[in-house]
Amino acid sequence: MTGDAAQAPVEPDVEVEEIDEEDRLVEEGEIAGDYLEQLLDVLDFDGDIDLDVDGDRAIVSIDGGRDLSKLVGRDGEVLDALQELTRLAVQQATGDRSRLMLDIGRWRADRRDRLARLGTEVSERVRDNGGRESLDPMTPFERKIVHDAVAAVDGVYSESEGAEPKRRVVVIKE
Repeated sequence: MTGDAAQAPVEPDVEVEEIDEEDRLVEEGEIAGDYLEQLLDVLDFDGDIDLDVDGDRAIVSIDGGRDLSKLVGRDGEVLDALQELTRLAVQQATGDRSRLMLDIGRWRADRRDRLARLGTEVSERVRDNGGRESLDPMTPFERKIVHDAVAAVDGVYSESEGAEPKRRVVVIKE
């Protein structure tokens, strides 16, 4: 072959890309952890900060302190605001939008478990009794958890209806 011969395309090294992505998410978590540690100090709250990577997002958890429920607020409103501020701090440091998830006192983890159970229970009830059942309005994150739980039950499916902030999941018998 001559030097002009077409070269075979080089396949990207998927393993290297995955490592780069995980490194980026670990960096996001570290930046978020530093930001939250400073915030806890300013607010005079105690808590242990744990960093993890789950799929395509960094997970930052604050546990172990007293009165952490004040940082969660009613229905997670304060937690949502702190998560957005933390995402902005990460974006300012990295220049990239962050999808990190913040949990405080296991509120989000417990909420995820409750919503998954709710989705399963409603799905089984609709499957056994027929018809359809509408749930209370939820955030997009919460609706996804319920949709995933419904999808795991044969004989039913789910849809989202309505407009934000009153958008809700409806479970329907097939």
